[in-house]
Amino acid sequence: MRVALRRLKRRPEFLRVAGSKRKWAAPGLVLQVGRDHIREGEGDRLDCGLGFTVSRKVGMAVTRNRAKRRLRAAAEQVFPLHAAPGRDYVLIGRKATVDRPFPDLVEDMKTALRRLDAWREDWREDGEETG
Repeated sequence: MRVALRRLKRRPEFLRVAGSKRKWAAPGLVLQVGRDHIREGEGDRLDCGLGFTVSRKVGMAVTRNRAKRRLRAAAEQVFPLHAAPGRDYVLIGRKATVDRPFPDLVEDMKTALRRLDAWREDWREDGEETG
């Protein structure tokens, strides 16, 4: 069972996640986790909300967009297999997001999920269940 990702796009969704006050800051990103109800999707898929934001402190529009693209690419690798379902997540870009090596950015994301107790141990990297 893979987690289906839906995008958080509206300000109240971002504020609800920030209001949970659960976050972890890593060198390449900040991850916030909010509790949401589990929604049964198609078949046995569960979903989680995922939002991305990068402030103007990071740089001009080109730099902010690059940071968001890098966060989206890393999240596509990590979240479907390892994110706990039924929660909403917000990834916040930092200045280091743009220059950080991509494998390190992915590890930052995995570490943040583990530290916030949102890591799913029952999935291997190839997507098969382990028990």
